[in-house]
Amino acid sequence: MRVEVLAGLVTAFALIPEATAFSIVLGVDPRLGLFSSFVGAVAIAFLGGRRAMISAAAGSVALVAVPLVRDHGVDYLIVAVVLSGVLQVVLGLLGVARLMRFIPRSVMVGFVNGLAILIFWSQMRHLVHVPWAVYPLVAAGVAVVVLFPRLTRAVPAPLVAIALLTVVTVAGGLDVPTVGDEGALPRSLPSLLVPHVPLALDTLRIVAPYVAGMALVGLLESLLTAKLVDDVTDTRSDKTREAWGLGVTNVIAGLFGGQGVCAMIGQTVINVRTGGGRSRVSTFMAGVFVLVLVVGLGDAVAMIPMAALVAVMVMVAVMTFDWHSVRPATLRRMPRSETAVMLATVVVTVATNNLAVGVISGVLVAMVMFARRVAHFTTVTPVDDDGAAAPRRVYAVEGELFFASSNDLVYQFDYAGDPDDVVVDLTRAHVWDASTVATLDAVRNKYEARGKRLTIVGANADTAARLSRLSSPPSLAA
Repeated sequence: MRVEVLAGLVTAFALIPEATAFSIVLGVDPRLGLFSSFVGAVAIAFLGGRRAMISAAAGSVALVAVPLVRDHGVDYLIVAVVLSGVLQVVLGLLGVARLMRFIPRSVMVGFVNGLAILIFWSQMRHLVHVPWAVYPLVAAGVAVVVLFPRLTRAVPAPLVAIALLTVVTVAGGLDVPTVGDEGALPRSLPSLLVPHVPLALDTLRIVAPYVAGMALVGLLESLLTAKLVDDVTDTRSDKTREAWGLGVTNVIAGLFGGQGVCAMIGQTVINVRTGGGRSRVSTFMAGVFVLVLVVGLGDAVAMIPMAALVAVMVMVAVMTFDWHSVRPATLRRMPRSETAVMLATVVVTVATNNLAVGVISGVLVAMVMFARRVAHFTTVTPVDDDGAAAPRRVYAVEGELFFASSNDLVYQFDYAGDPDDVVVDLTRAHVWDASTVATLDAVRNKYEARGKRLTIVGANADTAARLSRLSSPPSLAA
């Protein structure tokens, strides 16, 4: 129990600066991110399917909702958070977690890299039209985050950087932007909040695109983080429960006026690896400590210079980016199709500022690349059957036959020059779809138009069943 409680405390210290920074990225008061982190960690401790995983106000979800807050305000954000939670519950109960197997690694790498770029770019507004003192403070904060872990990992380096820069700013009387300038911090417990939006279809039309994006991004990041913790702890998680549990957590967070939550990869690693947390207790205590610290020490948090949070977020972006994926040696070794999928995911993510759109685009590109690659593995080899009583030509087909690989199949036969008896041998082939069956029907019709007979042999059970069901009329040999 001591280990679990201390792990929660260390994680809470790491949560506060990032939750505050992500709230500022979103353009809302820091109290929304802090309340969301409290509600998210406490609720997911009971509802989630992965023990010791931390869910809180996350940058990936915040980035999706930035245009909504900018154009329509916080009330619409709360509606979007609640509806995204409802959608996550529905998707979780429908078994969306099982779809994770269809997301290629190259798409996941693109997702991570795109997220890192968006986080980094979101900090640029805090580095323009600011006092000159901001720049050396940011540089000093980055140096602390990088170098302090070489001395000790007992205290999170981001917390040390924030504390040190705050002391320097206050002691030196530096006039730089602070967290207090971004909005009031909470001084009481969170309470239920009803958003002031019209109950009309226009409201749904406004929030619908953001609801889908927040729900999908939150699920994706949470399920990816759950898989990471599974690998670290050599245990299994209930990802279906994690999916609908995250949805319920977002509904609760929205009702208390918070922003969207999902798993926090960095804080989860701190809880599991640095703190040694393994149970739901560490997750629960992380949320409790967040509330205790911000409510009891709100005045101190308000004095934190924005330069400190910018330094933390810049390093979060740097550490999030998968630098191995862009090394020249990796790019030379990696197939071009895999690199294209990763780049497509990153480009679409950055261009649309929407991680869900980027992931979906990456999956679509991966599907096209895979189909294109597999399509070239199909071969048709003509063989004369000298042992037959009458002249007969046998075509040996090898490979996986589906819509992409079977398109050119109709051009692989010599309809005019072949004898009257033609055999298509599928012993080393597999028919996967109706497009291939239609192509084989077209081949047979071309032969029959010339008074010749086509017979298909060697089909395995699945192929034979598909041909018998879809071919008109069936052309399998008895």
